[in-house]
Amino acid sequence: MDKQQITAYLHDKNITKIKFAFADIDGVLRGKLIHRDKFLDGLQDGYGFCDVIFGWDSADQVYDNVSVTGWASGYPDKFCRIDLNTLRHIPWQNDQPFFLADFTQTDGSSVAACPRSLLKRIVAECESMGYHPEFAQEFEWFNFSETPKSLEEKEFTKLEPLTPGMFGYSILRTSQNSDFYYDLFNLLTDFNIPIEGLHTETGPGVYEAAIIHDHALTAADKATLFKTSVKEIASKHGITATFMAKWNAELPGCSGHVHQSLWEPAKTENLFYSATDVNKMSELHKHYLAGQMHCLPHLLPMYAPTINSYKRLVEGAWAPTTITWAVENRTAAFRVINDSINHTRLETRIPGSDSNPYLAIAAALASGLYGIKNKLELTVPATVGNGYANKTNGVLATNLEQAALDMQRSDIAKELFGDDFVQHFTNTRLWEWRQFIKQVTDWELKRYFEVI
Repeated sequence: MDKQQITAYLHDKNITKIKFAFADIDGVLRGKLIHRDKFLDGLQDGYGFCDVIFGWDSADQVYDNVSVTGWASGYPDKFCRIDLNTLRHIPWQNDQPFFLADFTQTDGSSVAACPRSLLKRIVAECESMGYHPEFAQEFEWFNFSETPKSLEEKEFTKLEPLTPGMFGYSILRTSQNSDFYYDLFNLLTDFNIPIEGLHTETGPGVYEAAIIHDHALTAADKATLFKTSVKEIASKHGITATFMAKWNAELPGCSGHVHQSLWEPAKTENLFYSATDVNKMSELHKHYLAGQMHCLPHLLPMYAPTINSYKRLVEGAWAPTTITWAVENRTAAFRVINDSINHTRLETRIPGSDSNPYLAIAAALASGLYGIKNKLELTVPATVGNGYANKTNGVLATNLEQAALDMQRSDIAKELFGDDFVQHFTNTRLWEWRQFIKQVTDWELKRYFEVI
């Protein structure tokens, strides 16, 4: 829709209020409800937000180590722009009209801290090279019979999972919560987040959903909206959903795998497929995969952005720890799926469900394009058997500080995303590490309180 069409639409439907939101550096949606007149007025010049939204963490504590904003600048307004192509209606909120926004300006410039703007730039580069990027992200998450109030009262301990036991792909467990289960599938689809599959995973109260693939930017929009939508739908059923990568050391972690392929612009040919290759992989696919493997150590925080991310990336936990690839092998960091021409794709298995979809997809696409532009050869052989045991090509960083420092010092990261983004993003990750190391954990109390 253009401005004239959206104006006519709002007046014809007598719509007087509009909700919109954008994703911050953590992938958290920030937004507001505005009057129709303010919405229409802002279509030209944008909508002002105090730029503290770029200067605080997920707990609204202000950073002391970023330059994009701060006390020195007085936290002025910056202007975001609504993307009219993202119009959808929220079915669990009386079909409230909703839009996504970002901080891309009319001259093409953007705020370094805006994840959606970053991905738009990478997608534009991909399309200028003659490729259509097709992506999807899938998520696992835990559901609890809790509310925000009960979580606080219990101090996030002794929580009650939605269902007990380890029961993956269970028809019984979803039937026992069928209202919630079908609301997820139906309402998300009505919200233009069509679900390819929804089922329980192994673990108490765990669900997994795969979103139907789409253009990279649209796929990231859907993935970002998916997480907040699940939380809102769950809340209506007295349920709290968490997308933490690893909420309990004794239980499986939660993944946010990214599936991707490149197609010719009309999307009639999958450029990742080759009928003559032993693994059905085109040379383009191999260059793309080689790029992701080469860049992975330089970009790891974009896939694993929290302290908790690295509690999932441990051996034997269905998450990768080594820089490996394989065909149909879920122990490797990169899994090639080649069961048919149209479905041939690469699955990047490093991201957890706590990842920011805009950043995870930007990292995957940019590093794949790096491999294509530099014609990187896939010299590392496919892993056969246990990927955890194959450390010949390196291992992943084991904590956020190490990963963030590696990225901050990386010329490759700066080449792909620009120095301003790399400095801002990695400083926010190092801030996160500083907040963590100041805490005294339950483990330390149990370990040292009496004995030492």
